[in-house]
Amino acid sequence: MAVILACRARATYRRHLDIQSDLMECDDVERRQLWTGVGAAVVLAAGVATWAVMSEAATSSDVKTTLSAHALLQAGLVQANEKDLDGAEDTFTRVLTIEPDNKLAWYNLGVVSQQSGRPADALKAYDAVLKIDPKFTSAIFNQAMLLKTTNPDRAITLLKRAISLNPKAAKAYFQLGEALAKRGNGTGARDAYRHAILIDQSLFSQVPKPFRDADMSVLHPASPSR
Repeated sequence: MAVILACRARATYRRHLDIQSDLMECDDVERRQLWTGVGAAVVLAAGVATWAVMSEAATSSDVKTTLSAHALLQAGLVQANEKDLDGAEDTFTRVLTIEPDNKLAWYNLGVVSQQSGRPADALKAYDAVLKIDPKFTSAIFNQAMLLKTTNPDRAITLLKRAISLNPKAAKAYFQLGEALAKRGNGTGARDAYRHAILIDQSLFSQVPKPFRDADMSVLHPASPSR
């Protein structure tokens, strides 16, 4: 599995869960503040300043402000990037005491829970995100990844929903193909894989051989079907 941030720096941090940067292409500017997984990056240039602000926010009488919540959110991203998951979780929780409907805090709390091996907590956090913003594709995708094994039908529904929100989400198509194949829907799986390759030809080598037909190899002529 895999779980996204700052589009400008996304190539520098590729070690988290399984959500893909292509799910974020159509998201608004605010979502570029996220800490996520593959294709993700935390902008650490402001790390020292962020920590300083976080320390001040912890003691300030004016902590319940948007600025304080933003500073804490950035601090949590730094902690997460440094693999201080317990600290990041505490910090994101503090953001939510200031702004209970902060979808970025809820999302990152879900990512931390997912990274910490607590899928039930992660699902609850993603549910909170989607109550605030039903079109938050990253949360939808992450939920699908968590449910692929335990509730594949629900995972398929979520992947289709993510694709409907972002038709260029190649990895969502690929994961849908994988899920459908496991459910015995070969036709649907092949169609999903084809869509994935049309968007991102680099995925061709990952398509299981039984689903690599002649037409698909035309989409990726450098890697003919075998």
